[in-house]
Amino acid sequence: MFNYFRKELDWGGRKLVLETGKMARQADGAVLARYGDTIVLCTAVGVRTAKPGQDFFPLTVDYQEKAFAAGKIPGGFFKREGRPSENETLVSRLIDRPIRPLFPENFRNEVQVIATVLSHDLENDPDIVAMIGCSAALTLSGIPFFGPIAAARIGYENGAYILNPTVAQMDNATLELVVAGTTEGVLMVESEAKELTEEVMLGAVTFGHAAFQPVINAIIELAEHAAKEPWPLVEQSETEIALKKRIDELGRATIAEGYKEVVKQERYAKVGAAKKKVVAQLTEEGLNADAAKTMLKDLEADIVRNAILDTGLRIDGRDTKTVRPIIAEVGILPRAHGSALFTRGETQALCVATLGTGQDEQIIDCLEGEYRENFMLHYNFPPYSVGEAGRVGSPKRREIGHGKLAWRAVHPLLPGKDIFPYTLRVVSEILESNGSSSMATVCGTSLSLMDAGVPLKRPVAGIAMGLIKEDRAFAVLSDILGDEDHLGDMDFKVAGTEFGITSLQMDIKITSITPEIMQIALAQAKDGRLHILGEMAKALTGSRSDVAPTAPRITIINVPKEKIREVIGTGGKVIREIVEVSGAKIDIEDDGTIKIAATTEEASKKAIDMIRGIVAEPEVGAVYTGKVVKTADFGAFVNFLGSRDGLVHISELTQGRVNRTTDVVNVGDLVKVKCLGFDDRGKVKLSMRVVDQATGEDISDRVGPKGGGRRDEAAE
Repeated sequence: MFNYFRKELDWGGRKLVLETGKMARQADGAVLARYGDTIVLCTAVGVRTAKPGQDFFPLTVDYQEKAFAAGKIPGGFFKREGRPSENETLVSRLIDRPIRPLFPENFRNEVQVIATVLSHDLENDPDIVAMIGCSAALTLSGIPFFGPIAAARIGYENGAYILNPTVAQMDNATLELVVAGTTEGVLMVESEAKELTEEVMLGAVTFGHAAFQPVINAIIELAEHAAKEPWPLVEQSETEIALKKRIDELGRATIAEGYKEVVKQERYAKVGAAKKKVVAQLTEEGLNADAAKTMLKDLEADIVRNAILDTGLRIDGRDTKTVRPIIAEVGILPRAHGSALFTRGETQALCVATLGTGQDEQIIDCLEGEYRENFMLHYNFPPYSVGEAGRVGSPKRREIGHGKLAWRAVHPLLPGKDIFPYTLRVVSEILESNGSSSMATVCGTSLSLMDAGVPLKRPVAGIAMGLIKEDRAFAVLSDILGDEDHLGDMDFKVAGTEFGITSLQMDIKITSITPEIMQIALAQAKDGRLHILGEMAKALTGSRSDVAPTAPRITIINVPKEKIREVIGTGGKVIREIVEVSGAKIDIEDDGTIKIAATTEEASKKAIDMIRGIVAEPEVGAVYTGKVVKTADFGAFVNFLGSRDGLVHISELTQGRVNRTTDVVNVGDLVKVKCLGFDDRGKVKLSMRVVDQATGEDISDRVGPKGGGRRDEAAE
């Protein structure tokens, strides 16, 4: 018999409900989490036995949004959900990051966590609900999990923090911060801010940590009623303990010596050779060489971590606060609209900015509805960047996550579309990587956009901080290396300007950290960020005054709303003709705003003249160029303002008497006409007779009276 239980609490002005025992009952743990009318089904399933020789923890987290949750039918040909969207990938990472450190260190069984959005009220974002539900499902499952965790979204407006702001409230907030953790402390932070101080950011984290404690208590109460029997923890055997001791005896000295090499590739070669020697000796002694690989990683971590705490010096010889040498270059690709090469130590990012028009905006279809994005940042991490050969294909979760982090860092500094009406795309190609390529992307993106003439409010830089924490002491590291990231306890990335933080991301690999450590890390990161901004200023201090010659020039004109239909034409015929004739790209908005983008001034002017010709009202006394579209016995019809026609009476075709209209003009002729006025029906009356057809000059004062038209008209 399944054990049904329901737990409710008021949280942030809305009701949070956790329910188990009703849905997905064959999963090891299943919780239906509800906040407002947003509902997420969260499940956790673990495999009872680990694969032989498995040396890593195979945890998979999948967050998936069902279109029916918002009363929609999926777009596309197949009309069903397909590959994960960018948002689904990012939320999957958001759930994964705080729960992964809470599994036992030697746990190698496969675990899969799935969060499915069943209902979205378009007010409460499902990501927080999913994080809480997945934590509850794992806590109930019996799978070894040292949770529970909870999470909260924090906004900041008018000097006050907002717990779980609605989608509408976030429109005016200067901060969006997601924080997750346990009762003891914080495990994960993800944020975007509008140049806020370190004190405000730290306050948001501590506010969120305190705010989600009732949720953790609710999950614990749920577990007391409905949790399954816990799986037995795998203890280290005496054989493994003996093997670990033997590895320490054989490898500590030589591996420690290898880590004294400051050049990455040479260090890897020396450490690799030392490890091979240990494995060979173990094989010769008949010991388990496969199990030794994981233990050797533990030995490396112990050597590196304690050396930093003991000496204050790191793998590459730096102290804990020094940033590696920086070289910033801009304008290195002649045909790109903006480009920058940012090199920091052995990490290098080539960032290229491209300016486009409204037609290049990305159309995103999500549960909240369809919207258009005019700033895209794509991060690529090819295998050669770390000296490896590997498969190149579609972006992985890590690449999507790193790109979004850099996007959040730069986004608050971008000009509004009313100031700079371009679509922006930046591609970051990581050419070398040894520590925080995402922060190198932030720096390179800032430089490439400024090189492209995008009027950023201020340059943005980023730095990655690390942590070594033991019972006896801790050390905060500025500008961490790849090895320090893998072997350390924290990956803490801070991006911003000289005035404040624009993005903060933190992942903790231990159970938690204290506010004191976070405060030190933020202060140290600020010093590092200001130093990096100074190095970037050597290449470019601000945005260029104009866009590149190869970039499209966008001119904005406004026309009356009622004229939009005339500019577009039946089935888009008129606008297509303007584009084909002028060579410009044209975007028309519902309010009558028209954006003309062209790479040459000539193309832009031609498009503008054609549009203005369509929307302009005939002005009495003005001279226009038009085309004869029809002839009749009594005169010729001339198209002279877009789709507007006027009549040139036979008596106004030329000086003197005219027998037939076709004696003077034929269909297709380009002529110059003067607007004489309007008849009683509002039709335009034109004259060719008073205009010099060669120069377009008005010669009314130099011509005589009308020629009189046809002979029969004169006789009458």
